[in-house]
Amino acid sequence: MTAETNMKLIDVIDLEKSFDGKNVLDGISVAINQGDIVVVIGPSGSGKSTFLRCLNCMEDPTGGKIMFDGVNIADMSVNIDVHRRHMGMVFQHFNLFQNKTVLQNIMLAPVHVQLQDLKRNQRKNAWNGLCNLFRSKEKQVAMVPITKTKASINQEARETALKLLERIGLADKADVYPSTLSGGQKQRVAIVRSLAMNPQVILFDEPTSALDPEMVGEVLELMKQVAKEGMTMVVVTHEMGFAREIANKVLFIDGGKILEAGTPEEIFEHPKNARLKEFLSKVLA
Repeated sequence: MTAETNMKLIDVIDLEKSFDGKNVLDGISVAINQGDIVVVIGPSGSGKSTFLRCLNCMEDPTGGKIMFDGVNIADMSVNIDVHRRHMGMVFQHFNLFQNKTVLQNIMLAPVHVQLQDLKRNQRKNAWNGLCNLFRSKEKQVAMVPITKTKASINQEARETALKLLERIGLADKADVYPSTLSGGQKQRVAIVRSLAMNPQVILFDEPTSALDPEMVGEVLELMKQVAKEGMTMVVVTHEMGFAREIANKVLFIDGGKILEAGTPEEIFEHPKNARLKEFLSKVLA
């Protein structure tokens, strides 16, 4: 179990989300600290996945705030793409690009983001350089330091991707396409694809529910390794054993509300809410 650092990373305040006038999330509030492993449990249709997708605004909240590293990313005026760089996402159905190799899948986001930054700085320098021609010496604007080239960005991303594939024992799959991989291999690639961005938090949306039972273990083992390394994680899952072993905070959501929150011991050994007791009696039977 990972200890809390007490440094708040995400603060969800009165979060609401409705579809066609129906409230799917109804006033959810929770604080997530750096290093937390938060596991979200609850029955199907309870709002768990919607809650997770709202955390990085893949679903735009209807109301409330999502403070991420001090910024309300639920504010429509905020450039969410800037903040998504620091929030990894692992999906139920992997969401790998089928027309790209495993290596290309892992490299894609880091290369794209860094090339965007490079182009923006180059444009800024070109503009500043032009403006400096008409400024006095004391009013000259300093150039933005540019330490990377397109080639070095690609090379660095490739080296990182290969190290990540080596870590999960799939270095020999670098140049194959996702269609040739098993479900467990695809999900492990999806996880290290998120790690390649060096995020502050990774969101997992039922990462094992689309897997054959014999493949679940290898994915959960990788997630445990990532958790033990200090990564902040928010995991929607039906894997109660994983929640007991790894989480330091468990949220039980039903009807779009957090009905109970606590440590794994509090939730699984000493549940208070009647609906939670009913839920556990079915899933732990």
